[in-house]
Amino acid sequence: MTARILDGTKIRDLVFADLAGEIRELGASGIKPGLAAVLVGENPASQLYVKSKIAACEQLGMASWLHTPPASVTTAEMLELVAKLNADDHVDGILIQLPLPKQVDTKAVLEAVDPAKDVDGFHPVSLGALVSGRPGLVACTPAGCMEILRRGEIKIEGANAVVLGRSDIVGKPMALLLMHANATVTICHSKTKDLPEVVRRADIVVAAMGKAGYVAADWIKPGATVIDVGTNKVTDAAEAERLVGKFPARLAKFREKGSVLVGDVHPDAVNVAGALTPVPGGVGPMTITMLMSNTVKAARLRRGKKLAGGAGNSQSATSSQSATSGAR
Repeated sequence: MTARILDGTKIRDLVFADLAGEIRELGASGIKPGLAAVLVGENPASQLYVKSKIAACEQLGMASWLHTPPASVTTAEMLELVAKLNADDHVDGILIQLPLPKQVDTKAVLEAVDPAKDVDGFHPVSLGALVSGRPGLVACTPAGCMEILRRGEIKIEGANAVVLGRSDIVGKPMALLLMHANATVTICHSKTKDLPEVVRRADIVVAAMGKAGYVAADWIKPGATVIDVGTNKVTDAAEAERLVGKFPARLAKFREKGSVLVGDVHPDAVNVAGALTPVPGGVGPMTITMLMSNTVKAARLRRGKKLAGGAGNSQSATSSQSATSGAR
């Protein structure tokens, strides 16, 4: 058996097509969804992530702003910037790119974001809405996993689902989303007893622990669906041999580049699972996709009354294009 590949890139394109239609509909009423990204300092990985998010906004015809405070920024300055973005009606979503410098109180900054603009879904109000089954903005990675399951026509209702990892960003919201979709959910973590046996009972496995190849292929029930959230860069030759030794093309790329990306599930699971997300190209593309979806959703929830009334929404010149500024 070779698993059916749940291609996140193809699903992203389908979601983008749907979002483009929504954005046109909002535009007809003078509403242009807009995302403000805050990137502190010059972390290369963070710069790359934010660049891809701004590019997605441009691709969809959404407004975007990039604020770039220096690495020396204080908590007070960050809170002042967030307050300004909260007050700006043209901004529908606020993205605080993590990590923030050590001198900044990350929790205080994230909790200062208006929950109506919390497109990352990290705010306690957003999490509370998810727990209680109320409409709201859901953390992007778990939302992307659910979109993969739905678009991949994976049966969720009545399924036994196992979520490996209990973080506030992925594990907990993922479990809640599956539960709301009528799956029977087990959350596993480092203290779970007989973990392989627990996983073997699952129809759906969501792995989000951040450990390369941790879930062995023989943990997977034949025909199960595997959603692999992990993206781990492997640079050790022996480790690469253990993980991708049966995949000559991937091993050759490792020898050429000196590294290979591997998920939290051992790649050999492709020979056991019924359906599986690849790494890379599975969950990764869907995280940014759902950030865009949340921004459009926030625009509808915040400014959607104009759709019913037909009232226009005149915007400033800077709201229709990408702008760059630092915290002041």
